[in-house]
Amino acid sequence: MSNYSEQELIEGCKAGDAHCQEQLYKLKYELFYRVCVRYTKCYADAEQLTNDGFIKVFNNIHKYEGRGSFEGWIRRIMVNTCLDHLKSKKVRENRQTIAPDDYTEHVFFNIPANIIDDIAYEDLLKIIQEVPPTSQAVFNMFVIEGYSHREIAKEMNISEGTSQWHVNNARKFLQEKIKMMNLEVK
Repeated sequence: MSNYSEQELIEGCKAGDAHCQEQLYKLKYELFYRVCVRYTKCYADAEQLTNDGFIKVFNNIHKYEGRGSFEGWIRRIMVNTCLDHLKSKKVRENRQTIAPDDYTEHVFFNIPANIIDDIAYEDLLKIIQEVPPTSQAVFNMFVIEGYSHREIAKEMNISEGTSQWHVNNARKFLQEKIKMMNLEVK
């Protein structure tokens, strides 16, 4: 799609070159839209969050020093944009109550790989979007983004035990939804 190398796009964006910004946006939009859609209840919100994230990328690209993956740097901005959205007043009023800080039960609900293989990506995404917002965000951060419970606790201003509870809550919710789809969970 782009005739520019990643480094040329980065340098062009740092210089404020609108063409390089457009190329980077077109090159990476789909990837980061898929990240944002996992944190939202609707595709329109994911689209808005992706665009908001790219604005943050372009406004802060001068801070990228070339250490680590550029894609990883953008991913972090996108995840933080989604978390900021979840922390907003509108979303906060509608989300579920967080479990008590001393909740320490660590019951894990397994969803076998063969079941996941039988579910279309779009159907799985719809199920994940039905998870209560806080549990959805923590689940995405832990399972998909690879954050530790300590990192999640710091980022979300919750305890590590609450982070673990949300992951388990999301897993249980997903398992129940998959069972309702009449797929055999062993």
